Amino acid sequence: MLDGRTNRSMRWLSAAGVLLALLAAAPALATGVDDLDDPTLDPAPCLAAAAQRDDDRAVELCGRLIAKRNTGRDDRIKALIARAGALIRKQQIDRALADYDDVLRLDPKQPDIHNARGELWLGKGDHPKALADFSAALKLRRDHPAARANHRALATELERLGVQKAVDGKPSFDCRRARRAVEKAICGDRDLANLDREIAAMHLRILQDKASAKPAELRALKRAQADFLANRNASFGRPGYDLRAAMKTRLQQLTGAAGGR
Repeated sequence: MLDGRTNRSMRWLSAAGVLLALLAAAPALATGVDDLDDPTLDPAPCLAAAAQRDDDRAVELCGRLIAKRNTGRDDRIKALIARAGALIRKQQIDRALADYDDVLRLDPKQPDIHNARGELWLGKGDHPKALADFSAALKLRRDHPAARANHRALATELERLGVQKAVDGKPSFDCRRARRAVEKAICGDRDLANLDREIAAMHLRILQDKASAKPAELRALKRAQADFLANRNASFGRPGYDLRAAMKTRLQQLTGAAGGR
C-alpha cells in the first residue's frame, strides 16, 4: 500500500493529466519568437510551455494571458487549465484549485475538470468536496471512467470510515455488563477499548482462517487467548502490571500469527 504522501502526489499528477488531453485535442501550436514576445495575443506559447512541462514559463505566460481583459473565453479556459497543470507539478495545489474554480465558473459543464479538481480535494483530505466533484463529473458524463473509479473508491473509503467511527471507543464486550475492575478500566479508556476490540477481532479472524486446522491447533489458539484474559483479569491493579502494554503485546502476537498463516 502506498503511503499518504505518495498517494497525494499520484492524485495531483493525475489531475495535471487533464492538460495533456487538452493539448492533444488542440491544433498545432505556434512557438515563434514573436509569439513568445507577446504571449497575451495568442494562447499558443502558454500551451506550448505547459506541454513541454516548462512549468515556470507556463505559469508566467499563461498568467499574462489570463490577466488580459480582452482574452476570449475559450482561450482563458485553456490558459487556466494549462496553468493549473503547471501549478500541480510545482505542488502549488491551492493555486491550481483556484484556477480550476475559475474554469468551472466560465464553463461548469466540464466533467474532466470536475474530476481533476476532485482529485486535488481528495489529495488534501477534503472528502465531501472530492465526492461532490466526482458526482458532478458523472452527472455530466455517466461513463467517465476516472470519475466513476474515483467515486466508487471514495464511497467505499467513507463507508469504512463510518463503520470505524461507529465502533470507535467500544470494546468487544457490553460495558453495561462490566463487573471486573479491568473491564471498567477498559470501558473508561477509548484507546484501551479499541485495543480490546482489535484483539477480539483478530483472535476470531485467526480461528476462522484456521477452521480446517487440526483440533489440537485450534485448542491451543483458544487456550492462548483464554490464558491472556485470565492473566489480565488477575494481574490488573497489581504493582508493576501495565494493562496497555500487555494488550499491545497480545495484539502483536495475534497479528504475527495471522500474518504467518
